[in-house]
Amino acid sequence: MSAAVAFTNPIGLAGTRFPAVTEPEDEQLWLDPEISSVYSFEDIVGRSPALQEALDQVMIVAPTDSTVLLHGETGTGKELIARAIHKLSSRRERNFVRMNCAAIPSGLLESELFGHEKGAFTGALMQKKGRFELADRGSLFLDEIGDISLELQPKLLRAVQEREFERLGSTATIHVNVRMIAATHRDLPTMIRNNQFREDLFYRLNVFPIEAPPLRDRREDIPLLVHFFALRFSRQMQKRIKSVPKLAMEALMNADWPGNIRELENFVERCVILTQGEELSVPREELKRNSSRAFATVASTFEEAERQAILGALKAAFGRISGRAGAAERLGLKRTTLQNKMRKLNISRMEYAS
Repeated sequence: MSAAVAFTNPIGLAGTRFPAVTEPEDEQLWLDPEISSVYSFEDIVGRSPALQEALDQVMIVAPTDSTVLLHGETGTGKELIARAIHKLSSRRERNFVRMNCAAIPSGLLESELFGHEKGAFTGALMQKKGRFELADRGSLFLDEIGDISLELQPKLLRAVQEREFERLGSTATIHVNVRMIAATHRDLPTMIRNNQFREDLFYRLNVFPIEAPPLRDRREDIPLLVHFFALRFSRQMQKRIKSVPKLAMEALMNADWPGNIRELENFVERCVILTQGEELSVPREELKRNSSRAFATVASTFEEAERQAILGALKAAFGRISGRAGAAERLGLKRTTLQNKMRKLNISRMEYAS
């Protein structure tokens, strides 16, 4: 009879570190419906220090009405954190209104935010309330705030700061009481330096910043998330999945997951679809291929960043490589090192020579 580990004791699970597996592959990790309820916080599943640090910040800021800026990579659960802030606030009985700024064409974004009057523009057949009005006395979550155009940012700044605005096609000022929560995966300080985002808007949104940790910084949460998603999808698909092979779980924990929790969730759903028996079927070869592609993408991105840095230094040095204020000195490289990199990247200094 093969040995097995049943996660039925929350204290025992909390002390488990999921070390490298050396047991036979037929050893299992049994799915326990109680796990997600023990290790969840307003629908956020996990127990890692990185996640706990973020949730501690949520507990501090939620009872206030202060504006929160969530930053984190795509798929890290920023909307769940925003919902947790709302649920733990005094506004919990009011509306939680969300809008993904990147999903709405820029021409329609102003109307979606602030509403419009009938006849304000072609196609405006009736009056419409915007998200700010709908969120009055509640919370407004603006996801991907970095995608809002520069032209619209001043009006958004006024609405965030003064809690007032006008609908399109109207001169009547509307006052609202809204708790603002914004989120982005973009580097807003860099966007400010590149004149792509207003500095005053950033400071108004960045009252209380919270970082949503990527999955690679909370790998000890992966078993909990796999159990959570496997149970949920197996119920939806009316399957009786009871366990996950230990070696499969180890592969899941060691995968890169550049798409973070969203990618893991989609992968587990695919695993549940593939599963015919009571043991979760995990295509580990696919995980290896995904890791190889992720590494190739990172390498390609690094190479492009290196290329742009060298081109920028050559341009600033008018094509000079060595000497004071030359490209090599600007980059902190030896002349020979820079020349080797330029040959590798097929870069010529002559284009920038004065």
